[in-house]
Amino acid sequence: MKAPILLAALLLLPASVASIPGPALHYSGAGNGQSSAARPAGNQQASTTTGGAAGARLSWLWPLAPRPPVLRGFDPPPRPWLSGHRGVDLDFAAGTQVRSPAAGTVSFVGAVVDRPVITIDHGNGLRSSFEPVDSRLAEGSTVAAGQVIGTVLPGHCVAAQCLHWGVRDGEDYVNPLQFVLDLRPSILLPLRGPP
Repeated sequence: MKAPILLAALLLLPASVASIPGPALHYSGAGNGQSSAARPAGNQQASTTTGGAAGARLSWLWPLAPRPPVLRGFDPPPRPWLSGHRGVDLDFAAGTQVRSPAAGTVSFVGAVVDRPVITIDHGNGLRSSFEPVDSRLAEGSTVAAGQVIGTVLPGHCVAAQCLHWGVRDGEDYVNPLQFVLDLRPSILLPLRGPP
């Protein structure tokens, strides 16, 4: 009796333990009637599948070290003009350095509304943005994966200190965690009877 329970528990392990391929998740602000739920990369234009493939390979580094807790996850709105959360909020300690999750070029450094933001263009349409970050880098600077790009400042989260990390693939917002965690869904397999 215990063997079927153990087998069922193993089958419920998250996909990060499994190695079954699956689609990357994207959100497109270009409303095509789909809900805010992320949709498979196959429904995107061809340019977005590159980002999905990169995410499936887990090729990026965490922008904070050690690996931070995620305070708020990716929750895009059902329509581009509605409120939502187009990135993730990562917990940090005061003075924490922000590192580029992948190689790229600084495409923006400045204030957006009232917060300092830095954006890294990673190529193939992928861009990471971080706020609030104090950075001494200039637009056009080349950065390596893991290179310090600035220091996190307080001010994004009200109840805690957090770094907001957003990623765009072309004009689509994508879940930044797909590049550092295996977010493929778990797949339940049928129980096999005795041989």
